Amino acid sequence: MATDSATPKKQRKVDGSESAGEGDESRDYDTETQKALEEIDACQNEIDALNEKASEEILKVEQKYNKLRKPFFEKRNELIRKIPNFWVTAFVNHPQISAILDEEEEECLHYLTKVEVEEFEDIKSGYRIKFYFDENPFFDNDILCKEFHLGQSGDPASKSTAIKWKDGMDLTKRHQQPPQQQAKNSRKRPHQPRTFFSWFTDHGDASADDIAEVIKDDMWPNPLQYFLVSDIEVDENGLGDEDSSEEDEDVDDSVVVVEEEEGDDDEDLEGEEIDEDVEEEEIYEGDDVEEEGEGEDEEIEGEEVEAAEAEAEAEAEAEAGEEPEEPEGGPEAAAGDAKEGDDD
Repeated sequence: MATDSATPKKQRKVDGSESAGEGDESRDYDTETQKALEEIDACQNEIDALNEKASEEILKVEQKYNKLRKPFFEKRNELIRKIPNFWVTAFVNHPQISAILDEEEEECLHYLTKVEVEEFEDIKSGYRIKFYFDENPFFDNDILCKEFHLGQSGDPASKSTAIKWKDGMDLTKRHQQPPQQQAKNSRKRPHQPRTFFSWFTDHGDASADDIAEVIKDDMWPNPLQYFLVSDIEVDENGLGDEDSSEEDEDVDDSVVVVEEEEGDDDEDLEGEEIDEDVEEEEIYEGDDVEEEGEGEDEEIEGEEVEAAEAEAEAEAEAEAGEEPEEPEGGPEAAAGDAKEGDDD
């Protein structure tokens, strides 16, 4: 910490040896600050030493597991050879690799049967990528190899197998401008489209070789995922859409069904109301019929009672020896009365 009387100056890392040899710089800090800086520097040296040791341990572990993975990689390659056009399909489906493939190169890669990535014994020193080809109409090589050397001294460098192109089949020259066109554009920077084989033969800047890193760190660990990309896209964009459309149709149908059910419920309610009205009407009609029937029964009972009373009076008079009184008008009138009674 700077003294109150002096303006604080920008602090900088100071080693113990530097502070001893450069007494003038040590005057920028007080004794306590200088001691703290030296202790911090010592701690940082310990951290750096541990980081370096950790890197060495990580490399050993990586080398160990590279050896353990190797037989599985070999078995995988044997299985891949049974699948026609496996590698060209994986390359075409990979977004970054497919971006540098033209039609003729894609046709050439149909003869690609095997890909290998081998790290050097000292992983920090580099790796190589090998491409194995069947006999093809483009070149005579069976194996094309590109190596990347990542030595600690100097910039990273790369080298590759010289391709033995067959006559007229050099794919690296297909996109080159003719000499006359190059002369016209001599003042301008020539633009050559980047292709797969131009990448393979290019050794300009190995530190910026993104295609090599993609093959090593993305394609090689799991090529199956890129071989299956087309099928996955079909499932997602094709069958998936159909499924979703079917689901939408199902949803629409369900809505219609619900509406129909509601309609049925309304009809049922209306039917129940109608039935209730009919039942009520029947009940009312039944009551009327019963009332009419009761009236008729009462009349019949009254007539029967009167007839019985008349018969009783006649019998009583007969027993008393009295003749029944004849109605006015004589027997004919009595017969008429009897006929009227029958009619009634």
